[in-house]
Amino acid sequence: MTTEKSSVITRRTLLRSFAAASLSAAPVYANAAGFLRGSGDIRRLRMYSGRTGESIDTIYWVEGEYIKDALKEVTYFMRDWRNSKMKSIDARTVDIMAAAHGLMDVNEPYMLLSGYRSPETNNLLRSRSRGVAKNSLHMKGEAADLRLKSRSVGQMAAAAQNCSAGGVGSYRGANFVHMDCGPVRTWKG
Repeated sequence: MTTEKSSVITRRTLLRSFAAASLSAAPVYANAAGFLRGSGDIRRLRMYSGRTGESIDTIYWVEGEYIKDALKEVTYFMRDWRNSKMKSIDARTVDIMAAAHGLMDVNEPYMLLSGYRSPETNNLLRSRSRGVAKNSLHMKGEAADLRLKSRSVGQMAAAAQNCSAGGVGSYRGANFVHMDCGPVRTWKG
């Protein structure tokens, strides 16, 4: 059976185009996940907070599945420490953090400086520093500011950039690296 091609854009054609665009963007996040493969396909995140005195050491992914309770634990840990407000932390950010940590081959947990930021906290920080974005990905639960004693800012940033999966900001003066699951980009602060 043959059909005549039409130049009219159908809903089905439009949906296929959107699906194709989504699939072409998928490898970006697959890169971060690819660094985590092996060792029985288990993903682990270890951090501590100097602000709250809390620590987290959790396996949040096993054999292709996120563990919802572990991600809830990450969300609680990465809450806004100034007012205890929370927003779900995007699993893509957790993957990037874990992948970068794995690439650095360290046993030391990350020190979390900033995870989720409420709008109030973000506005407070913006009033003190011009380096804080008005629409920061921290307010969406898609970013983290991290430090390691055993690795330099340059080493941490290089590991995160090798994931090719989000934004990486290097803040040498303040000794931390920003990692997020937004568009792939780098900057120095």
